[in-house]
Amino acid sequence: MAQEAGGGAGSRVAGQAAAAPVPAPAAVAAAGTDGAGEDPRRWLILAVVCLGQLMVVLDATVVNIALPTAQHDLGFSNADRQWVVTAYSLAFGGLLLLGGRLADLIGRKRMLIIGMVGFALASALGGAATDFAMLVIARAIQGAFGALLAPAALSTLTVTFTNPAERGKAFGVFGAIAGAGGAIGLLLGGILTEYLSWRWCLYVNVVFSVVAVAAAVRLLRNDPRDSAVRLDGPGTVLVVAGLVGVVYGLSEAEIDGWGAPLTIGLLVGGAVLLAAFALTEQRVSHPLLPLRIVLNRVRGGSYLAIGLSAIGLFAIFLFLTYYLEEILRYSPVVTGVAFLPMITALIISSTSSSALLMPRVGPRILIPLGLVIATGGLVILATQLSTTTSYAAVILPGLIVIGGGLGLVFSSAINAATFGTAAADAGVASAMVNTCQQIGGSVGTALLNTIAASALSSYLVTHGHSPAALASAAVHSYVVAFWVAAAIFAAAAVICVLVLRPGVLSAGASADPAAVPAAA
Repeated sequence: MAQEAGGGAGSRVAGQAAAAPVPAPAAVAAAGTDGAGEDPRRWLILAVVCLGQLMVVLDATVVNIALPTAQHDLGFSNADRQWVVTAYSLAFGGLLLLGGRLADLIGRKRMLIIGMVGFALASALGGAATDFAMLVIARAIQGAFGALLAPAALSTLTVTFTNPAERGKAFGVFGAIAGAGGAIGLLLGGILTEYLSWRWCLYVNVVFSVVAVAAAVRLLRNDPRDSAVRLDGPGTVLVVAGLVGVVYGLSEAEIDGWGAPLTIGLLVGGAVLLAAFALTEQRVSHPLLPLRIVLNRVRGGSYLAIGLSAIGLFAIFLFLTYYLEEILRYSPVVTGVAFLPMITALIISSTSSSALLMPRVGPRILIPLGLVIATGGLVILATQLSTTTSYAAVILPGLIVIGGGLGLVFSSAINAATFGTAAADAGVASAMVNTCQQIGGSVGTALLNTIAASALSSYLVTHGHSPAALASAAVHSYVVAFWVAAAIFAAAAVICVLVLRPGVLSAGASADPAAVPAAA
C-alpha cells in the first residue's frame, strides 16, 4: 500500500488540512432537495451506486470460478492463466487515483456513466473472446473502466448523504456490498458457470450496467466542472507506474516467490516510485492526492483499516474455498451457498452498526472492535479445522462471527475515510478507499499463498506423500494461513486504536489537521 509520510513538509500539510473546507449540506446537496436539505431521490441514488460498486467487486472473484472452464475452452496454459486475473488488477489498481481525480475534474455523474458503459462493453468483449489474447485485453479494459467507476460511485454517495444519521445507513449498505461482494461473486460465478457458461460471468455485467446506467441518467444531476481541480501530470505518471509495479510484483511473488529477481525488482521499483510520488505531492500546486486527505487521523486510520482488513478477507475467500471444494468436495455452487451466512451476518452488522452505533461511539471504537471479533472467527477456524470438520459445527459459526466483525469494520471505515472531504476532493478520497482494498487484497493473496505453500511443503517432508498426508498437509496450510490472517487482524486493531481520533464523526473531527503518526 502506498504510504505517504509528512516528512519536512509537516507544517505545510497541517496548514493545508486546517484550510480544507468541510462541505456544508447546502454546498453538496443536489439541486431540488426535500425539506431537510437532502435530495429526495437519495435512496434510489444509493441503489444505483451500490449496483455500480457490485459490478466492480464481483469481478474480483466471479471470474476465478470460471477460469478452469475458460482455460479448457480457449486452450491456454496454466502459466498464462494468471494473466486473466492480473490484467484486471494491474489496470484497476494502477489507475484508481487518476480515476478519482477525473471524477472531481469532469463530474461524478459523467464519470460514473462512462465507467459503467465502458465496463459493460469490456465485459461483453471478454464474454465473446475467441482466444486468450482477446480475453486478457478485455480484462485489462475492464480494470481501467472499473478504476473510473469505483471512485465516482463512492464519491457520489459521499456528497449525496450529508445528514449524519442517514449517512450512516447509506454507508452501512455500501460497506456491506464492498465486504460481501467477493463472496457473492463466488456464488454467482458457480451458478453461472455450472448452469449457463463461463462467458456469462462476464456477460452478467452488461445486464447490471444497462439497469444502472438507465437509472443514473434519470436520477443523477450533472455537477459543474470544478475550476479549482487540475490534473497533476508528474504525480499521475509516478503513482500509476508505482502502483502497477507493486501490484505486478505481488502477483509475481504469488507465482515465483518473494526471492525471484523480477519480484524484487518490481516491488522495490514500485516503492521507489511511490516515495517519489509522495515527495512530488508536497511540492506541486494541484496534487493528484492532496496529503491532507491521508494525513488526517480519521481518514488515514480508516484507510489503514480497509487495507489490513482486505488482507485477511481475501485469505478467508481463497483458502476456505479451497477447503470446501478440495477437502469437503463441495461443488462451486454449494461452496458459494456456504458463504451466504457470512454475507448475511456482514450485511446485518454493517447496516445496523452504521445507523445505530456509528453516530454514538465513532470509528475508533467500532473499527477495532470489529477487527477483534473477526479475529475470533478466524481463531475458530484455525483451531477446529481438520479433514473431517463439520460445516455446521465449526465453519458456520466461524463465518458468522467473521461476517459480523467485518461488517463493523467496512461500514465504519468507508464512512470515516470519506467524511469531511471538500467536494473537490471527494473523488480522490474515494479512490483511496478502493486503492487500499485492492493493494490489501493483492498483499493478502501473495503473502498468504506463499506462507501456505511453505507450510504444505514442510508438512509433506515430515509426513510423507500418501493420500491422507496430502489432505492433511492441505488443511495444515489453510490453518497456518488463518493464524497469520488472525494476527494481521489483531495487529490492525491495535494500530487503529493508536491512529484513529476518539469521538464521533462531526465537522470538527473531520477537519482535524492532526497527521497520522509517521510510524503508522
